[in-house]
Amino acid sequence: MNTVQAKLGIRNILRNTRSELWLKIVGWLLLMSITVWSVPVISWAKETTIRSASKRPPRVKASAVYLMDMKSGQVLLQKNATQRLPPASLTKIMTALVALEKASLQQVVSIDGRALVKRPPRLKLKANEEFLLHDLLVAMLVTSANDACQAVAFHIGGEMPAFVDMMNDRAKALNLRGTRFANPCGFDAPGHYSTAVDLAKLTEEAMHTPSFAMMVRTLERDITSLNGQHQVHLSSTNQLLLDPDITGVKTGFTSKAGRCLIASMYKNGHHVLLVGLNVKNRWKQAEQLLQYGQALLGSGNH
Repeated sequence: MNTVQAKLGIRNILRNTRSELWLKIVGWLLLMSITVWSVPVISWAKETTIRSASKRPPRVKASAVYLMDMKSGQVLLQKNATQRLPPASLTKIMTALVALEKASLQQVVSIDGRALVKRPPRLKLKANEEFLLHDLLVAMLVTSANDACQAVAFHIGGEMPAFVDMMNDRAKALNLRGTRFANPCGFDAPGHYSTAVDLAKLTEEAMHTPSFAMMVRTLERDITSLNGQHQVHLSSTNQLLLDPDITGVKTGFTSKAGRCLIASMYKNGHHVLLVGLNVKNRWKQAEQLLQYGQALLGSGNH
């Protein structure tokens, strides 16, 4: 081998060695980029998707709020959900549930004179008038009529304390540990309280009864005494029902409880339940919270 050939051979060896070394370096860098950088990139992409798909929770201006997915039972938002507070006419959900479980909707109710409370809203019932139990339940759930509520309680329980005992027994059966009733209509009274989470459980139970579910989504209805002499036009106290996606449920108000509501929304296959106690700007906040719940369920980020 001459000198020129020897030099060419050495040059080729060096060239091949550098190529192999370069390939090793490139391979090592690629491996490091996969190991070090792939996890943060994937994690960042996921976080960005979540932030863009979900909404910020609305600012809650209420003593207590509980927002849940009715299908899975998952809590979507809550505030003071276990705090004992006056529930106002949301109480009537339990009154209706007990009545529906104890009697036929076609039973005739003779209005007990003790039911004739003057506290509005009321139907201005008269003693010994006769109505179907169904119609009195509609009146107390749709327009929150207190005299109808009292009439139902006397009809089912015979005496008011006996009916209240039925309410509390049912609360115990549902494991509503933060709830105690002192009357069937939700009047402010010592020892009359519930919690947002308990009211959600109660509403879930009641909504399983088809007749209850139909009543609480009624906007307007006429009822008439059996003799036809007393006809009443009922208009719902729940203005959220103007939205066809709203399926109930109940409003309430007393000076101590403030403005309360339980609202149910079924949209795009998602069922959201909202309980609010002492809610400021009740209708606006309810709409915002229900839409927030729907956005969470629609994005899958819950």
